[in-house]
Amino acid sequence: MPSDREGFCSWSNSHDIYMKYHDDEWGKPEFDGKKLFEMLTLETFQSGLSWIIILKKRDNFKIAFDDFNPNVISEYNNKKIEELMNDRSIVRNKKKILATINNAKIYNNEFNNSKKFSDFFWNYVDHEPIINSRKELKEIPKDTELSKKISKKMKELGFSFCGPVTVYSFMQASGIVNDHLVSCPHYLKCQKD
Repeated sequence: MPSDREGFCSWSNSHDIYMKYHDDEWGKPEFDGKKLFEMLTLETFQSGLSWIIILKKRDNFKIAFDDFNPNVISEYNNKKIEELMNDRSIVRNKKKILATINNAKIYNNEFNNSKKFSDFFWNYVDHEPIINSRKELKEIPKDTELSKKISKKMKELGFSFCGPVTVYSFMQASGIVNDHLVSCPHYLKCQKD
């Protein structure tokens, strides 16, 4: 661990990519619906894999999935699916690719715009992040009653790959919940952003 990382969330200290992601993005409240769709998509692909794999391939995902534009993704056809399955620069999992296309269709049909999609998630917390007070990583749950509730509603709407664990990871990444350790400098920074 770099000496200047004392007190930071320890998971962020193991790799430069983690450090940058933790310090620049993770846990900062995100209200842009298109960005939230991107985050949800990346969490979908992360399921069962190490997060660093996704972070290393994120730029490639952004290119392959048309800048995570749900309007474009919802129109993907078999040719595009085959192209994605042959793209070695991303995670080539057909179920996750199909889930992303499905989720883009749900985004368009149910929300039709960025603000409505953002409001869907943020309404659960009255547009204010849940601020936890965790001192150690082992205190952070893999899911919560709220992530189970959101997951259930998402499944009712037709979303795929949105179980409670994935939803909770998404909530942490998007700042809906602040799970930075209280010793981490970003614990307070994310409350101000």
